[in-house]
Amino acid sequence: MPATPAWDRAAALTLTADARPLAARARAEIAALREESPAIADLFTFMRDAELRFATLRMRIDVRTATTQGERAEVVELTLRHPGEVKILTMPVGGGTGEYDAWVSDGETIRTYTASRKLGTKRPVRKGIRGLDDNDLPGTAKVYIPRTDLPAESIPDLFLHPAGFCQNVLATGDCVVAGMTSVAGREAIVIECTNPRTIERVADRPDYLIRLAVDRTDGVILRLEESMGDHVTRTAEATSYVADAALATGAFAFNFPADTTFIY
Repeated sequence: MPATPAWDRAAALTLTADARPLAARARAEIAALREESPAIADLFTFMRDAELRFATLRMRIDVRTATTQGERAEVVELTLRHPGEVKILTMPVGGGTGEYDAWVSDGETIRTYTASRKLGTKRPVRKGIRGLDDNDLPGTAKVYIPRTDLPAESIPDLFLHPAGFCQNVLATGDCVVAGMTSVAGREAIVIECTNPRTIERVADRPDYLIRLAVDRTDGVILRLEESMGDHVTRTAEATSYVADAALATGAFAFNFPADTTFIY
């Protein structure tokens, strides 16, 4: 039996089918962690409400992934203002100045651009699935509704919206608080999770380990490390984290180059 108690509260603060208005989700359930080594369920609840603890954010994340062709390294720079405004630039380490991917949203329209291919897209933000707020549904059937949408299944989405990851992955394995550390100059709680059941097939093996560093003040994930045995397969670590940052005018501006080819 897993040592981690079942946690199905990823959507516990969702009040309506569209909970994006600030008034709908004004406060985190747990304002601050008091214990040095909190219970896993309390830590998951604290993490779920991470994005409620800041109005603006600037964050830089280094990501390294082991592939069959060697290590791939990239840098992700995120600028965010609730509700809805976000700009994410992803650049390969060692790449040219013109190599980057952009993902920009104002809460109504999402624009993407891949500089290496000169391809752009522009589309409205997709509406969420209706009916998931039904009180008759079990917690595991509900989903977290963010204040500000981020690219699905991306590192920024995982770091700032960890509720689904806690509920659907971490809570299916054996989780322990493994100590404290410092990431980007911030105090963080280390979580280790072994043998999660809800994972990709390639990682479905007994020596698969997830290690996280969670910001003790805001609940944001600051570092992710995945390993199989002694081999680290992926790391993502915040090298800069500034909550409630002062943002310059035009921080979310983005203009497509004149030679952009639009897919849609």
